[in-house]
Order: sequence, then C-alpha cells, then structure tokens
Amino acid sequence: MLPWAKKFAIAGAKDERGMAAVMFALSLVVILPLTLGLFDVYTNHEQRAAAQDALDAAALYAARTTYNTSAEIDQVGDAALSANLKLLRGATLVSSDFALTDNNTHVTATATIQSLSLAPSIWANPAIVVSSDVIRNSKNLEVALVLDVTKSMDTNNKIGDLRTAAQQLVDLVVKDQQTPFYSKVAVVPWSNGVNAGAYADQVRGAPTAAKTITAASWATGTAKTITGATKANPVVITSNAHGFANGDKVFIKGVNGMTQLNNKVYTVAGKTTNTFQLSGVNGSSYSNYSAPNVGTVTKCQVATCSLVVTSAAHGFANGTYVVVSSLGGITTAYSSSGGSSHNVNDYVYTVADSTTNSFSLTEAVGASGTYTSGGSASCTNYGCKYYRYTNVSGGIKALQTTNCVSERTGTEAYTDAAPSTAFVGFNYPAEIAVAPYSLSSSFPCVTNEIVPLSTDKNALKTMIGTLTAAGTTAGHVGVAWGWYMVSPNWSYLFPSGRGGASYTQANTLKAVVLMTDGALNTAFCNGVSANTSTYGGDDRINCAPTNGATLDQSLALCQAMKDAKIVVYTVGFDITGDTTAETLMTQCATDANHKYLPTSGSDLSAAFKAIGADLNSLRISH
Repeated sequence: MLPWAKKFAIAGAKDERGMAAVMFALSLVVILPLTLGLFDVYTNHEQRAAAQDALDAAALYAARTTYNTSAEIDQVGDAALSANLKLLRGATLVSSDFALTDNNTHVTATATIQSLSLAPSIWANPAIVVSSDVIRNSKNLEVALVLDVTKSMDTNNKIGDLRTAAQQLVDLVVKDQQTPFYSKVAVVPWSNGVNAGAYADQVRGAPTAAKTITAASWATGTAKTITGATKANPVVITSNAHGFANGDKVFIKGVNGMTQLNNKVYTVAGKTTNTFQLSGVNGSSYSNYSAPNVGTVTKCQVATCSLVVTSAAHGFANGTYVVVSSLGGITTAYSSSGGSSHNVNDYVYTVADSTTNSFSLTEAVGASGTYTSGGSASCTNYGCKYYRYTNVSGGIKALQTTNCVSERTGTEAYTDAAPSTAFVGFNYPAEIAVAPYSLSSSFPCVTNEIVPLSTDKNALKTMIGTLTAAGTTAGHVGVAWGWYMVSPNWSYLFPSGRGGASYTQANTLKAVVLMTDGALNTAFCNGVSANTSTYGGDDRINCAPTNGATLDQSLALCQAMKDAKIVVYTVGFDITGDTTAETLMTQCATDANHKYLPTSGSDLSAAFKAIGADLNSLRISH
C-alpha cells in the first residue's frame, strides 16, 4: 500500500466514533482501488501519447534514410526510437518493429509498451500498442531548372550565386538511390534564346540545304596582255591578236601606269587585229601609260563580268540573295566595277543571269584566282542557314543561325505538342553577321546547351558550374523549354530514360523551377529580335513580335503548364522594382507558397534549398 493510503487507514482506525470508523473502513476498501485504477488510466494515456510521438519521429527518421531493406530500416528505426522514447516509471518497451512496405514506398512501425499497474485487481493494464505509417519520398521526381543566364547576371557575380544555389538544389533533389522511385533534373539555361545543341534540327527543322557548286569562273578564254593605252577619247588599247569583237565585255586589271583603267568593265568598240577602243571612256585626264607597265584584259562570260557558278538545279531566281561559302581557289572579287575588293566566301550576293544549272553573283566582279573545288550557295530566307532582312532603321542585315532556337508560333504556340507536330522557331543571334553587312551590337545566344533529365548528379553540377552570362532576356523561350523537358510529348528526342514520363504515370511529380533576374526585353519576329524589343539596336528586325510581348507569352505558357498539373516554382532574384518580372513571378507560380524573391546570394541559396525541401517533403499518417 502506498504511504499516504496507509497513513489514512491508520488515522481512520483510531477514530473512536464507532459507526464513523466502520463507514470509513468500508469506504476505503471501495474508493482506494478505484482511485488507483483511475491513476492507471491516466498514466496509460500519458505513456501512449509519449510512445506515439517517439514512434512517429523514429519512423520519419528511418524514412528519410536511403536504406532499401526492411532489416536496415528496422535497425535504424529501433535506434531512433530508443533515443526518443520517454518511459514513465515502471513502464517497459516490450517490442518494436520497423519495415518497408508497399514496394518500399512506406515505412510502417509498431511498438508495444507495458505500463505498471497500481491496482491490478481492479484495472489490469493492457499493453500499449502504437503504430505509424510514413510515406517515403514516394514519387518519381522530374524537375526542370530554367535558369536565367543573361548579361545582367554578370552584375555583382549573380551568375556565381546562381551556380552555387542550383548545384545545392541538384544535391537535394537527385537521390543516390534511384529505386524504387527515381529523381531526375534537367537544366535549361536561357537568354535571348535556348541552345538546343544536337537537338536543334529536330526541334526547329534543319536549315534549307545549301546548293553544291561544281564550277566557277567569270572569264572566257585567256587573259590578253596590254602593251599600250592612249590618253584619248575614247581610250585605245593595244593588245596583239586579242581576238575580241565589238560589243564584247572585258575586264582590265594590273595596269601600273594608267591605273585609272584597273578593275573595271568595258565594252569593246572599233576593234582591229591588235587594238580596240574602250567605248565611252575618255582617258585624256588619266596618267601616262609607258612600257613596260603592262596589264591584262579578259573577256567576260556575262555583261557584268560577275562570277558565274555552276550548280545543278539550284532553284535560285534572279533578284534573290545567296551566301557563297567554301569556294576553293577563287579568293577575292570586286563589289562593283572599280569598287573595293572583298573575300569571295561568306558574302551575300544578288543572283543574276539565272539558268537551270548556273547563275552569276552580281557583287563578285573580276574575281582573282582559279576555281579548284568545293563551294556551296545558301538561301537567305527565314528557315535558311542565313537570313537577310530589313532592320528597324531601314537598312539591310544578314545574320547566321546557330543551334539556338526561339519561340513556337501558330496554334501550338502555348502547348507541349511534339516538335514533329509543330517546330519551334529559328533563332538568328546577332553575333554572327555575313558580309557585306556588319553588326551594330553583339547579343549572342547562350553557349550552354540544354541538359535533358538526368540522374547523374555530378554531371549536372559540373554543367551548372560552367554557366556563363551573355545575351538579352527572352524569358518565354526558357519557360517553354522548362515544360518541354518534362513533357512526355518531347521524350522521344532524348536518350532512353531522359525524357518526361507520361502524364498518367502513377506516383510521378513534374515540376519546373523558373529563375530570372528580370528585365524581360526580347521577343521575336522571324527569329530576330523584334522592333518592340528593348535591346538589339539596329540588329532588330523591322516587324512586331509574332506572338506578342515576352511577359504575355510566358504567362500563357505557365498557365498551360499548371493546367497539365505541373508544379511551377518561381524565383525572382533581385527584381525589386521590376513590375514586369514581379508579375511573372506571381502569376506563373503554382501559388504564393511557390514564389520566392531573394535579394542576395545567400537568399538565393535559401530559396533553392526551400524548393528542394518542398519537393522532397514527406507525408506522415497514422
């Protein structure tokens, strides 16, 4: 008997009031066990609550580990329970068990505790049995990191902060254990476009193939030596047995004395066996010609003395434009009769004298050298390797495409339809211009290529460590590619296991993390920065963006992603005061809990860690 009860009984026994003593004794026999029984109930309740808390904590701890067998889970769970369990006086832990269930997606745990009974005759304490069921990170994770690497990210080493934060997020999301559920990350660096790398031709279409050149020349016959030239009106050229006929077009070069004659096209008139006139040319003010200052005169194939190339079934019409490349043997030519010379290759020419299998290059007059081999002629329309267009100032530009791409237009602009259904747009970044046109500014597309979904944590972090900042801000293109990387409709492009799973695949979470430092300023018309874009200078094309502003396109894509049940996180890095970027961050995110607005490098890391924790969150149920 407890001391207080014994004391109470003795006091009652000494009561000399007769009946009161009897009644007291009878009451004590009944009340005391009931009181002790109630105390047992209370202590059992307290012990159960403590046991449940400890078991939940132990199960949660076990579930967070990467162990993949029940034996391992049981060992770590038992240790965690022992560390957390508080037993009331006299209580003992009878047993505990932790196991993996439901294809290793759950940790189930039970514990049995026996409490001390104060009144076993009245209340035989049953064993306390508690259980817990923790859902492990039981979803496949497909996460696309859409990272702004525009030129503004160079400010205050924001690009360095981004590298660090993104690498930390990869560590949090990509697990070492990839069974029974996988966790993958894709990376989409973006600026004024996205670099699709080896996938470029499949997603935008291959540029129209260049036409092969098999021969090139501008002259007919051999060059004739000039032995004299008069300062007369018209000039008379002496060239023994020249063989020209009146009306022939000839080109003169290499005269040292009377240099005014050089590098021009002339019409033969008044010909004799050894002389001919240069029709309409008054040489009275020219320098003197004196031997041995010789030069050459050559008959031309066409009236302009332009270079004539042979290219079977080329399809180019007069007045269209081509870029000639890799022409062997022929080095320089003149833009026009008497003009300055230029390299023949990688130059935009006007097509003339077109036949089925040949055409002339209007701006390649009197070319030097002899054709040896090779050469190609490329068109200059949208969809070609080169694009010639009118800029915002009314001038002419010609830019070359790369593996970078712009947005999709048409009915599939805001869907994730496969590129085999509708191509995305070409991108003609302004860092590669084609002669004779030059650049007013340089806004190259991002050099870092997309990385499809991957479980290779080290490779992902290595790639992120190479991110460099350049270019302007076409955020909508980045948003679109974040979707494409987790979309099942695009999965056929990528190596096995690196495309998005079906939207109906069980236990699969798809997420896009969109990060930007703001200043959305670039939309496109025909793959070139449009006239309403904030940046691009005279390289901007003289037409409005086909799909409208960058913000509007981005919001439409975000809404479509969310409708597809993709979780969208937004991270606006130091965007205070940029209302456009703030609108994008607010309206693009799944909800307010998925929006982050860090203002420093440490804040950015904290935001990415929070996103990683959210993606890896565990649910607990009893």
